[in-house]
Amino acid sequence: MTTLAEAFGTAKAEGRAALLGYLPAGFPTLTGGQDALAAMVAAGVDIVEVGLPYSDPLMDGPVIQRAVEMSLAGGTTTADVLATVKAAAASGAATVVMSYWNPVERYGVAAFADAVAAAGGAGVITPDLIPDEAQEWRAAADAAGIDPVFLVAPSSTPARIARVAGASRGFVYAASTMGVTGVRAAVGSGAADLVARVRAASDLPVAIGLGVSTRAQAAEVAAFADGVVVGSAFVARLLDAPDPDAGVAAVAALAGELAEGCRHRG
Repeated sequence: MTTLAEAFGTAKAEGRAALLGYLPAGFPTLTGGQDALAAMVAAGVDIVEVGLPYSDPLMDGPVIQRAVEMSLAGGTTTADVLATVKAAAASGAATVVMSYWNPVERYGVAAFADAVAAAGGAGVITPDLIPDEAQEWRAAADAAGIDPVFLVAPSSTPARIARVAGASRGFVYAASTMGVTGVRAAVGSGAADLVARVRAASDLPVAIGLGVSTRAQAAEVAAFADGVVVGSAFVARLLDAPDPDAGVAAVAALAGELAEGCRHRG
């Protein structure tokens, strides 16, 4: 298993930002999604985020919502999510699960942490769980040896940032704009300031998510962040593809472009 610390450490040693790529498990199909993730890793994605499809994805924009709906309609289960984690981890990338809290709680907090670890997962991102309510989850993650990752936003106060950074391991996920996920024409203007505020509170790597879709945007974010998170743009490439092979080729091409941006900061 490649850990988050190893993935970010390698990127730092090479003088670049790490590239994090997201897809919901089971999209466009179970094996199709696994093939797409493998292609993304081969093209330059350092850290894979495997989304656990959920029926009430409050933070997700229309592109990811559509993919999640397709995954759920196809019958994707938590076991399928874990199988996707195992496949992605086998590719050599550090692999994390992105999940809303309700599915984790329903599965069983300690059981979920143990299952992610057994599949080769390095951590779990819980976008709707705040550290104040995460004592049980943090204990389970510690026991399983995986990293709990929490989010900060432009509206986060210094005290909130310190609390989130103190509870996180692996990295801190910084949402560059307020609102749901989705491709944007420009990176949020407060993104660099948010990263600086997190760094004032923690030595953990900081990855910026929400909106990056082009090489130029990746380079812009890589100039001030340790990681560049891309989700909706990868999902859109698969949604727009005329067939599975074309979809895999499309996400691989995008991953290559974004990885190039991460290497050429600013």
